[in-house]
Amino acid sequence: MKPFWHSKTLDAMTPDEWESLCDGCGRCCLHKLREDRHEKLHFTNVACRLLDGATARCSNYADRRRFVPDCIQLTPQLLREIDWLPPSCAYRLVQEGRDLPWWHPLVSGRPETVVEAGISVAGRVVRERDSGALEDHVVLWPGKLPRQAKPLPGRKKG
Repeated sequence: MKPFWHSKTLDAMTPDEWESLCDGCGRCCLHKLREDRHEKLHFTNVACRLLDGATARCSNYADRRRFVPDCIQLTPQLLREIDWLPPSCAYRLVQEGRDLPWWHPLVSGRPETVVEAGISVAGRVVRERDSGALEDHVVLWPGKLPRQAKPLPGRKKG
């Protein structure tokens, strides 16, 4: 039997299936900057105030929008409109017709593989309240796959 991400579109997934696609890396919870002139996107290593920097998990996921009103509730429709998800994001990979990588918990069966592959932001971020100017925290790594995390070339789902 094929895994659900091979047999269902993002729109057809149940809420539990949709939520399980998130690998818990925390990269989407990092602040981003966009240049006005060129619309160029820059990642920072500054975490949302609710992100636990040690675990890369939201400290209040169920109620996050009450504390961070601009926190994004990702949906299939919104996914088609945004361009800032990291290349490792399972939602982005499935939308692009690509398979989940070896380190994704749905593939590996272990949440620790996200850390082992270098995908997780755990231990790599600055707290929002300690950061100062976001411009001082622009980094490249959230927009790149670490060498050990790279999937086999051209791997498609199915």
